[in-house]
Amino acid sequence: MIVTDQNRVRTKYYAEALRYMDNAKETLKKAGKDRGEYADDKYVKTACGIAYNGVLKALDGYFILKDIAIPKNHKSIEYYRFYLSDIDNKLMKELNNAYGILHILGYYQGITIAKIINTGFDSAFKIIERIKPAA
Repeated sequence: MIVTDQNRVRTKYYAEALRYMDNAKETLKKAGKDRGEYADDKYVKTACGIAYNGVLKALDGYFILKDIAIPKNHKSIEYYRFYLSDIDNKLMKELNNAYGILHILGYYQGITIAKIINTGFDSAFKIIERIKPAA
């Protein structure tokens, strides 16, 4: 892939992933906070789901840059793990953190502990930063 195409992919997927994260942060604010926990699990679940989809958007961009096909319909964690395990172990660890915290604990189980949710958001941003376009 030539440099101009790489920059186009980076710009598109980076902006889209950040848009998801901005929406997730705004949704999380609606949850309110009380003594280190978010008060409304509905907003936490929604925010975590949005943030996790931002992670997948960033990974799709990363895969395009690496000439790996992106899944069309069902976005399986196993698919992403399979390819990342061969090319980027550090990114794989961040994916495992984001998946475990945002998708499983936050979205499905409704955990509301702010430090844990924020750690998931931090992992999401680290993944997104990997496709950041050159300034």
